[in-house]
Amino acid sequence: QVQLVESGGGLVQAGGSLRLSCAASTRTFSDYNMAWFRQAPGKAREFAAVISWSGGRTYYGDSVKGRFTISRDNAKNTVNLQMNSLKPEDTAVYYCAADRRAFGSRPAEYEYWGQGTQVTVDS
Repeated sequence: QVQLVESGGGLVQAGGSLRLSCAASTRTFSDYNMAWFRQAPGKAREFAAVISWSGGRTYYGDSVKGRFTISRDNAKNTVNLQMNSLKPEDTAVYYCAADRRAFGSRPAEYEYWGQGTQVTVDS
């Protein structure tokens, strides 16, 4: 069982930056690929980014590519999402997800989920 807790959300002006963090409670964090998804009101959950267990591979959704950066620290059991050049359309609840095998963009691929953190971008 893996418990995930996101933090770092908040209100930011368009063009600004935020850094989200996800802390994982597991002794085998480095066994898991870690991802970030987001969900705006009335919309489906959308893939943002994923990072491999070693940190050697990353993959981004088209809507965040070039603006967001995913990273991880296996010594601290954390995964981060640095979000720059934020836009009002980035407003959503952001979720951290973990899976031993998944490295894709479909939410159903991921076994463990956090409760989410709200990001609001004001125009």
